[in-house]
Amino acid sequence: MKGGAEGVVEEKEIQEFMNVGLLWFVNSIIHVFGWAIVVECDDFTKIPIRMFPARVKFRGFAEKNNTDGYIRVSKYMKDNASDLLREAKE
Repeated sequence: MKGGAEGVVEEKEIQEFMNVGLLWFVNSIIHVFGWAIVVECDDFTKIPIRMFPARVKFRGFAEKNNTDGYIRVSKYMKDNASDLLREAKE
C-alpha cells in the first residue's frame, strides 16, 4: 500500500462491499445529490469487473430493496460491532 497506510487500509472485494449492504447504503445517501456508485458485472459469471461513480436521474429504492439493505447493514454492524468500536478508539 502506498503512502504508509500498511495496517490501516485493507483492500476488500467489491462483492463483499455489496453483500453486506454498503453499496446500497452509500447509494441511498448519494442519490439525494443525483449520484450513484455503479457496479458492472460480467454477464456470464456475475463477478464485478468495474465500479464507478455516475450521475443518475432516479432517486431512492423500492421498499423491498430498502428492507433488504437495512437488514444487511444491521447484520454487518451486529457481527462487527466489537471490531468497529475497537478500531474507532485506536
